Amino acid sequence: MSGHASAEPETNNRGVALLIALLALCLAFSEMGGNNAEREAQAFNLEASNLWAFFQAKTIRRTSVQLAAEQVEAQVPGVTDPALRESLEKRIAAWKRTADRYDTEPETNEGRKELAARAKAAETKRDFQKSRNEIFELSSAILQIAIVLCSAMIITGIAALAWVAGFMGLGAIGLMALAIAAPTMLHLF
Repeated sequence: MSGHASAEPETNNRGVALLIALLALCLAFSEMGGNNAEREAQAFNLEASNLWAFFQAKTIRRTSVQLAAEQVEAQVPGVTDPALRESLEKRIAAWKRTADRYDTEPETNEGRKELAARAKAAETKRDFQKSRNEIFELSSAILQIAIVLCSAMIITGIAALAWVAGFMGLGAIGLMALAIAAPTMLHLF
């Protein structure tokens, strides 16, 4: 019997060691998913910032062109020379067309309206990736705690710690699946 009694803790320790290995593997996947999501969030944040800067530049250009058109338009009634008047009116019309083009330019997708829509879309993608990263971080924390509990089980021999760690690992795997499939669901609660 003494041989059987000494083999049982060793068998339990092997099972816990296997559980630790599985939890560590899941932790590696969780960390990788979180890093990828964080990198994507940063890329979309940079894209949104660039688009908003472009939007602001278009706004400044549009305002400048509108101001020039309004200033010259105010001077047109005092111009008596028909050729000069026609030239000024053509210039004013060209500036107004340019201002309209700065406001919306669907052909190039670089008008103010299109830039704002693109920037908002990038912000939405950024927020989605941030949600994914937050869930992966939570999953990683749970997996780290589960690994610690398994290590404590080996030292103390309290089997309940391994069971709790196993359930925590399953919960973390569920969170990773949520981070991949529907990370915004967690924000609904």
